[in-house]
Amino acid sequence: MSLQAPGFSSGFHPHLQYSASAAKSFGRESIQKLKAVVNNGEKICWLENVELMGKLSHDTKVKTTEISSFQSLCALMWRSVTKARNLEGSKVTTFRMAVNVRHRMEPKLGDHYFGNAIQSIATCAEAGDVVSSELGWCAEQLNKSVKAFDSATVCRNVENWEREPKCFELGNHDGATLQMGSSPRFPMYDNDFGWGRPLAVRSGGANKFDGKMSAFPGRNGGGSIDLEVVLAPHTMDKLLSDPEFMSYVSG
Repeated sequence: MSLQAPGFSSGFHPHLQYSASAAKSFGRESIQKLKAVVNNGEKICWLENVELMGKLSHDTKVKTTEISSFQSLCALMWRSVTKARNLEGSKVTTFRMAVNVRHRMEPKLGDHYFGNAIQSIATCAEAGDVVSSELGWCAEQLNKSVKAFDSATVCRNVENWEREPKCFELGNHDGATLQMGSSPRFPMYDNDFGWGRPLAVRSGGANKFDGKMSAFPGRNGGGSIDLEVVLAPHTMDKLLSDPEFMSYVSG
């Protein structure tokens, strides 16, 4: 069910939806396993010996790629949620992720640059291809989009915005979009306001719409990731009953 909020011009109002939110943890071993599957093929997915996977990942005879742990997790979410949505095979699905452009600029911006230095990377593919392909294929599509996002792309986006300013629209207007926000690199649990170490980190109401995901560092550290996922209730039910997806969830 959707509600149109008053006071917004056509095309700029937020789509308010009754959605289900779930926070899932992916431990270090699960992330390592997922990355090994993406980089070395589906044949590793049922290996339980983390030490063996580590040896495989360092074996020079095994094909290696630049696909990161986070891109591997994004690939899992893209395929799993697309499957849970039960979209038509020809429906184009989009995975968006926020990207830090500080180190993509020429010359580079410093780490302590205080301004807003993020843009959005969109990766598109037909739902049928996303669902039927291996995780490695999904991750490769995301990786290609990230690698192609260079200084020229950043400047072109700025120039386009200057010619036609517009606000970034939150929401899932076509029913086939996923948006990944925040980052597991942010030191969320290092913030102490005098109340001790936080018990958990969650996003605010602006990030509660179908298809929105927020990644935070796991509270236990060690490379773990906590992922807040917001989906339509029936999609969430299907996602949480997907054995492949749940095999990577630690809590």
